[in-house]
Amino acid sequence: MASKAKEATEGIQDMSISAFGPARATVNDNPLSEEEVRKLNEYFKATMYLCLGMIYLKDNPLLREPLKLDHIKRRLLGHWGSDAGQSFTYIHMNRLIKKYDLNAIFISGPGHGAPAVLSNSYLEGVYSEVYPDKSEDVEGMRRFFKQFSFPGGIGSHATPETPGSLHEGGELGYSISHAFGTVFDHPDLISITMVGDGEAETGPLATSWHSTKFLNPITDGAVLPVLHLNGYKINNPTVLARISHKELECLFIGYGWTPYFVEGSDLPTMHQAMASTLERCVLEIREYQKKARESGKAFRPRWPMIVLRTPKGWTGPRKLGDHFLEGFWRAHQVPIPDVASNKSSLASIEQWMRSYRPEELFDESGALVPELKALAPTGLSRMSANPITNGGILRRKLHIPDFRTFATEVKQGGVSNVGSMALFATFLREVVRKNQNHFRVFGPDETESNKLGAIYDAGKKVWMGEYFDEDADGGNLAYSGRVMEILSEHTVEGWLEGYILSGRHGLLNSYEPFIHIIDSMVNQHCKWLEKCLEVEWRVKVASLNILLTATVWRQDHNGFTHQDPGFLDVVANKSPEVVRIYLPPDANCLLSVADHCLRSANYVNVIVADKQEHLQYLNMEQAIAHCTKGVGIWDWASNDAGAEPDVVMASCGDVPTHESLAATALLREYLPGLKIRFVNVVDLFKLIPEHEHPHGLSDHEYRAIFTNDKPVIFNFHSYPWLIHRLTYKRVGQHNLHVRGYKEKGNIDTPLELAIRNETDRFSLAIDAIDRIPTLGNTGAAAREALLNRQIAAKNYAFHEGIDPVKLTSWVWPF
Repeated sequence: MASKAKEATEGIQDMSISAFGPARATVNDNPLSEEEVRKLNEYFKATMYLCLGMIYLKDNPLLREPLKLDHIKRRLLGHWGSDAGQSFTYIHMNRLIKKYDLNAIFISGPGHGAPAVLSNSYLEGVYSEVYPDKSEDVEGMRRFFKQFSFPGGIGSHATPETPGSLHEGGELGYSISHAFGTVFDHPDLISITMVGDGEAETGPLATSWHSTKFLNPITDGAVLPVLHLNGYKINNPTVLARISHKELECLFIGYGWTPYFVEGSDLPTMHQAMASTLERCVLEIREYQKKARESGKAFRPRWPMIVLRTPKGWTGPRKLGDHFLEGFWRAHQVPIPDVASNKSSLASIEQWMRSYRPEELFDESGALVPELKALAPTGLSRMSANPITNGGILRRKLHIPDFRTFATEVKQGGVSNVGSMALFATFLREVVRKNQNHFRVFGPDETESNKLGAIYDAGKKVWMGEYFDEDADGGNLAYSGRVMEILSEHTVEGWLEGYILSGRHGLLNSYEPFIHIIDSMVNQHCKWLEKCLEVEWRVKVASLNILLTATVWRQDHNGFTHQDPGFLDVVANKSPEVVRIYLPPDANCLLSVADHCLRSANYVNVIVADKQEHLQYLNMEQAIAHCTKGVGIWDWASNDAGAEPDVVMASCGDVPTHESLAATALLREYLPGLKIRFVNVVDLFKLIPEHEHPHGLSDHEYRAIFTNDKPVIFNFHSYPWLIHRLTYKRVGQHNLHVRGYKEKGNIDTPLELAIRNETDRFSLAIDAIDRIPTLGNTGAAAREALLNRQIAAKNYAFHEGIDPVKLTSWVWPF
């Protein structure tokens, strides 16, 4: 079929790249009768009428009286430009859903493309089923129109309130990666995905075309992208709409796709072209899947895609006055914005809306006429009713082994070293093994580097590309696997989001410094989850779990570029209803935290844990208690029982905890009379007052741990001001002295890096001496000795290239 497509495409390569005129297409089978073309076109006109109505009208929805200014919204918001191409595609997919009994969903990539999706959901009847007040009659249509981009209503993206949506499209670039996430392990699903040509200019979208290299035609469904070339963004031409057919075809063939072209503006011929092209693509998908499933041999086809070129704002006026509208950038947003101040504009809107002949499309009650209503699928076959788009309906609990059986033995705190991440990998391996069809691990080529290689015993890395002989020597590649890796944080994050939004579970592991690449993606997902909490019919989905490792304090060999723990600040800005941050200090705590996160729903969980070997502090029983509390006093590291502490030494994070404990030991060595309380924080949001976060401590609980009047030397994994921000309302805030990463680093040894940021044991102990008021000058000698030891350690690292063995092999001495 690919060769046939190529032959047909060659016939249109030399033609104009204009969006206007009769259809030019790769496939020209003309499968529709004249009557079918008429009905499809009438249905299309009905959707276009609804799209305009949403943008402009708050009353008189079917224009049964002359249009007046009182019928127009005072504030006109919305986007018209991409609606026609999207609705055109949606309607033609509906025809094939009915013909072949397809399981399909629609993903709207173009920004502010909701009118096209909303209008089709309304005409299918789904919208009225979900929102009975938006009924299929005149009053329901009036409410449907008024709510759009209106206070108390809905936004112009495919927001969580939109039936059939799992991709909002607020930020551009993620439609393809989300779509692939939905079809992994959904073998019968076709996700038809509109890609705006503006969106196609983004880096995340450009990379996501490679997702076919990870799609198994036996176990997975298929994504059918429709690249919508309407030619313009807000004010500029789009890149892909201004290159030749040959160049565009070569681009997508190079990506590994078979591109089919449908271009033009003449509606009757465009309906025939789209019907034949879309049907060819669907049949090609089914043929590939049948071949793979019957033979049991996976392979990578050149999956079909469609390049749809239509005018921007298709079916609108070509010109208004002296200026172009249809087919130009002026059709992007509200096509006629001056209705309130210009009587001729009001008349133009009325003339335009009446040109769709709403009196022929809707009956006396205001419902779509029966012959058109019959074109849409019914029941759950309707794309806006597909349960996959409300993934919580399909979500089932993970089969999770008892994490306690993976514990490392800790007889005494702070004396034995274990690789926390390597131990966690054995637990994660069993999660993978027990959930082969609805759990995947995602990452940007770092699973092995992050010491999670044990997973490969239960599920290898999915790879549909070419294989070399040497891949058998530890490559861990397989056509069917559970680990998804591509060196694009955007793509793996998008896959994971699509995967969990369509009812499954997963975990993403990444180097901490480069997780910033997906700051805004996580931000968008948080906003989606928060809004879903307000939509009563949305069922909770599995949490988005992000494991950050290769952390700032052990990036000494990579230098300054690999030192950035600031993702926690980004997450802390989000709604307390949907975000959680955990910094387990050791392996047993990591197991406890991970078990909790994998069982949770509707959160973004961020776990920060280094991949190197570290001291272990708590046995499993202690770890469970500590993680359940989220913050607590470590009795074995404290000596203030039954007395007022002179100082509180607090920590959050594995390396900071190590250095804080070492500082505590130094203080007890040099100033044995001091009463020191040691506190560790696992759940970062415990620091927030309880009325501002569900996990927050009450003022009484906070005081019982940190006191109100004693100096607190807090060693933090990330930037120190985040702790001050979280605790700024606490009594005793002026006694809280936070140390953390302060943008100081290079090719330093671990201790030298800590010294440069004042998070090392010597700096912390000196800081405590300086701030304990009862010491007076009695700590001067200890302070001087600590300073000398710090200088000696720095000099040793500078000359020898490593830290002194006596310091690196330190264990808790008490």
